[in-house]
Amino acid sequence: MLSKKTKYGLKALIYIARQNATAPVLISDISEKEQIPKKFLEAILLDLKKFGILGSKKGKGGGYYLMKDPNTVTAATLIRVLDGPIAMLPCVSLNFYERCDDCPDEDACSLHHFLENVRDSTLNMLQDKTLAMLAGLGEY
Repeated sequence: MLSKKTKYGLKALIYIARQNATAPVLISDISEKEQIPKKFLEAILLDLKKFGILGSKKGKGGGYYLMKDPNTVTAATLIRVLDGPIAMLPCVSLNFYERCDDCPDEDACSLHHFLENVRDSTLNMLQDKTLAMLAGLGEY
């Protein structure tokens, strides 16, 4: 299940991607149009800025704008930036691997193998969808 942070982050990025690419978008506009609490949105947008997905401009005409082409930013990248691992267990994570304390042998663990398949299927779908596609700017 997606966290609220990720859900709101994706909604905000889709909103920004749909706007005129040359003008920054105000937090208050995103908050109002997407029904996202403003303070929570501010923290999410700062995280996205820290990871280089968004840029910001202060003052009159300021706001947030995309730093990367929405055709190159995948849903998998966005979820990892906002929420961390995509895998359901740390022992099957590609980027955040940790051995499970209660598992004596991963190679013999049926749950491990099953969740590797779930991870791979989910990851294939998420890597195949870009921000542009989510925003309706590219082919789905």
